[in-house]
Amino acid sequence: MKLYQVRKGQFVYYNNELHKVYGVKPMFKQSVHLIRMRDLTQHLTKAVNVERYKIQPQDSFIFNHKVYTLSKDKKAEEGDYILITNPSPDYLDNYTLNSIEVVETVENKGVITNRSNGIKHSEYLLMVPGRDENSHPIDYKEISEGDINDDALQLEENGVNSGFLPTIGDVYKKVDPTSSFEAMVIAIQDQKVFLGGGLEISQKDLLDTEKWEFLYNLLDK
Repeated sequence: MKLYQVRKGQFVYYNNELHKVYGVKPMFKQSVHLIRMRDLTQHLTKAVNVERYKIQPQDSFIFNHKVYTLSKDKKAEEGDYILITNPSPDYLDNYTLNSIEVVETVENKGVITNRSNGIKHSEYLLMVPGRDENSHPIDYKEISEGDINDDALQLEENGVNSGFLPTIGDVYKKVDPTSSFEAMVIAIQDQKVFLGGGLEISQKDLLDTEKWEFLYNLLDK
């Protein structure tokens, strides 16, 4: 792609994985700033290294370690994630194409989100937890034999995709309004994860987004 074709909010493939553009800064050598959808890590690259993808209903992908399928036939409920694919904001709203927001209130004509935006039902696709059997997985642009198997694309009972488990160097923050505790993964043995400071935890607990929030991997910094 040419740099002038890259826009904030676009979904693109970079290094074969699904990302979203969060910024374009032409004055920098690596002018395209990306967020990898599966773990929300940030990456910098050039426009020539990305390929745009246009989101469609029934696409499924991993967002922040959990799998979702996009639906145009279901209306959102309180607490649901929505992907804004047909934005038509009024002067009081602040949202753009492919914004992801959380629903706080549901009304007849639309929803009010956690960012105080009023969004009509016709403006979004609902992010339904899990990978529908009839969905189109878009996590990767190309999947070669042996690169990833069916099991790695299936949602485990705890809602976490088994293909993307913690790796050494991952930094997590404990979800606790009274604490700012952060720790790095220093070792993994079977289903156990060892964090800095001598903390031992199961992979299932660490990937529970109600308990821990993934921040970044040191290798990506």
